[in-house]
Amino acid sequence: MTLPNKLSIIRIFLVPILVTLLLTKYCMPLALFIFLLAALTDWLDGYIARKSKQITTLGKLLDPMADKLLVCSALISLVEIALAPAWIVVVIVCREIAITGLRSVAASKGVVIAAAKLGKYKTISEILAVSFLILNNPYLNKFFIGKILLWIAMALAVISGIEYVIKFNKQIKLTI
Repeated sequence: MTLPNKLSIIRIFLVPILVTLLLTKYCMPLALFIFLLAALTDWLDGYIARKSKQITTLGKLLDPMADKLLVCSALISLVEIALAPAWIVVVIVCREIAITGLRSVAASKGVVIAAAKLGKYKTISEILAVSFLILNNPYLNKFFIGKILLWIAMALAVISGIEYVIKFNKQIKLTI
């Protein structure tokens, strides 16, 4: 078990804590801290894996799963407490599920569809959107900023999703 894989597992275990804090609205600053800590493990596990050449098959499965669990769980929780519009979250979550499915099909054919730059920007915009929505403070207008960032995240999700479908079609045709 490599350090990057342990960080992905830690991220997965932070998700129920985050969801509990969000849904109970017990301590939103703590929820934000947990979310950002989990997001940091996402960056850190990839950095360590590449730097130390500890890229594993398990890591290739765990990391994206942990990322999607974190972001999707946070967004769905924000819908439940009326801090995010459900329809935008549905678009983002459906994109995540669809792209995960495409990548799985590609992997079953021995094709790896690498993360694109646009997908990375999408992830950054999702992290920023969730953070500002958690910080919901009408006096500082952070809720408005969070909603704008969520719109940006949704747009990037759709555009990068289309990009993945195009890559999938090209790479699968090459292997047939």
